[in-house]
Amino acid sequence: MKKILTLFAVIGLIAFSSCEGPEGPPGPPGESVAAEVIDVNNVSFDANGNGGVRSFGFTLFPGDVVLAYRADGVSAGRTVWVQIPESHYYNDGTLFFTYKFNFTLVDYELYLQGFELNEVPADLRTGQKFRIVVVPGNDPVNTNKSVNKPDYSDYYAVIKKYNIDDSNVKQVN
Repeated sequence: MKKILTLFAVIGLIAFSSCEGPEGPPGPPGESVAAEVIDVNNVSFDANGNGGVRSFGFTLFPGDVVLAYRADGVSAGRTVWVQIPESHYYNDGTLFFTYKFNFTLVDYELYLQGFELNEVPADLRTGQKFRIVVVPGNDPVNTNKSVNKPDYSDYYAVIKKYNIDDSNVKQVN
């Protein structure tokens, strides 16, 4: 009786392991994890600190991360990008003003917040250049938040991490 059961078990194993059906249809393409980068040129803030609301030109997805940087000069042939919010202080250490931004799924706003904004020097209030970076929220690299957490304050670390070609950035005036 044991031999018959063993024989049925072996035949059953062979029969089930050799079955193969047709290949199924291909699945939908995966989502792209490309970051979007926008240069915002010649931003001037009025006496109330308003710098304007601008459209992304595309719709963000919930979970996308928006980073903003202000050009603060050139060092060793590279633009120095300072992440905003970026605060400036009086000589006594009290807050003078801060470059800030906010965003929705379709647009973003650059503005100043602080005291006596009409006294912000012209070289800090007019003709400013900003860079907006939209990092997709579906980034598979960031699934483990404790490992490889990007340093968002360093623009050059961000473009390296997300393979951004910053020689081909969308320009907005």
